[in-house]
Amino acid sequence: MITLYGIPNCDTVKKARKWLSDNGRDYSFHDYKKQGVPEKELRSWVKQLGWEILLNKRGTTWRKLDEATKASVDEASAIQIMLDNPSIIKRPVTSSGKTLLVGFSAEEYAQLKD
Repeated sequence: MITLYGIPNCDTVKKARKWLSDNGRDYSFHDYKKQGVPEKELRSWVKQLGWEILLNKRGTTWRKLDEATKASVDEASAIQIMLDNPSIIKRPVTSSGKTLLVGFSAEEYAQLKD
């Protein structure tokens, strides 16, 4: 089963959800705003992909962090920042059990294996 993690009003999440629906792919949606970030999964994602891939340093949430926090980010602090501020995680994160994707690409989604 595919699980799509993100925020419902994010344009990229909307594109991913539309692609999955249009292509007949069953998925569940995990809303960070309502359900929070699942810590176990986040730690697994960091282990598989690296925190640098997941932490969005381009968005407003990152810009709102104090300079000392931004200057001293390492894996442990990045995980805590993402747990405290789910909007800072690049979106969507898509897990099929066999594949883990960050962001949306129709080509990559076409290769998703359940």
